[in-house]
Amino acid sequence: MATISLMKKTAGVILDKKKLTDVVARVGLILDISGSMRSLYKNGTVQKVVERILAVASQFDDDGSLDVWVYDNEFSRLKSVTERDFENYVEDYILSNDLIHKFGRNDEPPVMEDAISKYTVEEPGKEPTFIVFINDGGCKRTIKKPIVASSNKPIFWQFVGIGDSNFEVLEKLDTMEGRFVDNANFFHIKDIEKVSDEELYNNLLNEFPQWLEEAKTKGIL
Repeated sequence: MATISLMKKTAGVILDKKKLTDVVARVGLILDISGSMRSLYKNGTVQKVVERILAVASQFDDDGSLDVWVYDNEFSRLKSVTERDFENYVEDYILSNDLIHKFGRNDEPPVMEDAISKYTVEEPGKEPTFIVFINDGGCKRTIKKPIVASSNKPIFWQFVGIGDSNFEVLEKLDTMEGRFVDNANFFHIKDIEKVSDEELYNNLLNEFPQWLEEAKTKGIL
C-alpha cells in the first residue's frame, strides 16, 4: 500500500496547489485497448496508470472509487476500482476476462456515449465528473459529437496521449467549435513510465479548475 499512499500524497499536494482540495468529483478512466496497446497491458504499464489515476480519484471522490472502461472497436464498462482491490486489477478484470473485446481497432464515440449516459442519465448528480481518457493515437474525428453534446453537462474530458503516434484530432480540441463551454483538454506523454507523479498530476489537473469556474458561472454545476 505504500505506493498508493505516496501517490495520494502527491495528488493531494497538486490539488492544494490548484485550489481543488474542497472539490468533490466523480472520476472515470477510459482506457484504449486497441492492438497497439497490447505491450502496455502485458508489461504492467496500464496497471500502473490505473493506480496513479486511482490516487487522484481517492482524493476527489466521496467513495474513493474509480469508474473504468476499456475500448477498442467495442467497449466494456468494468467494475469500479478502489484502494481495497486495485492490485492485479488489469490482469484479473481485463486481461483474464474473455468477455472483454481487446486488441482490435479503435472507435471512441460509443464508449464516450456510454460514459455520458452513466453520469447524466443512469446516475445523474450535481457534482462534476472528471474523465481521464488514455489513447495511444489515431483518435476518430467523430469524437467531436459526444464532446459537443456533453459540453452543457457536468463532465470534463481530460485526454492523455501516450506513445509517439498521431494525435492530430486531440491536438485540435481547444479550437473545437459549437460547445457551451470548453470541456476538454489534451496533453501528450511519450513514455508514461518515465513521468513523475507530480508532473502527471500537474498536467492532468491543468484545465479542470478553469472548467469548474466556467461551469459554475454558466449554471452547469
